[in-house]
Amino acid sequence: MQTFAVRTIALALAVIAAALCWIGWQTAQRGKVPDTGSAYQSVALINGQLYFGRLEAAGDYLSLRDVFYVQTRQNPETRAVANVLVKRGAEPHQPDRMLISSRQVLLIEPVKADSPVAKLIAEQNTPPK
Repeated sequence: MQTFAVRTIALALAVIAAALCWIGWQTAQRGKVPDTGSAYQSVALINGQLYFGRLEAAGDYLSLRDVFYVQTRQNPETRAVANVLVKRGAEPHQPDRMLISSRQVLLIEPVKADSPVAKLIAEQNTPPK
């Protein structure tokens, strides 16, 4: 009878220890940013917005710096529509980063260094001559 009680207590302690390890691992993973191997990442939100920037971890939030987004503009004379990459920061509050709730992120993808988006970012980050 005592052997059964000891085994039951040992099993209960093992289950509790495993649960605590799992909770600790999940907490540690929450603050990590996936390594995409790229300087810039595209971050798609569940509301359909898409941003490009340098992704950093910040707990339950992701920090996106050097942020860009695509804006559709129409030429009033020709009615031609063009997509333009716009750098955030010129807004009246002049943000230097975006803090995004990780619950709002649909996906994160790398921006390849030779992609059109990366080339446009490089052009905008190059100081004027």
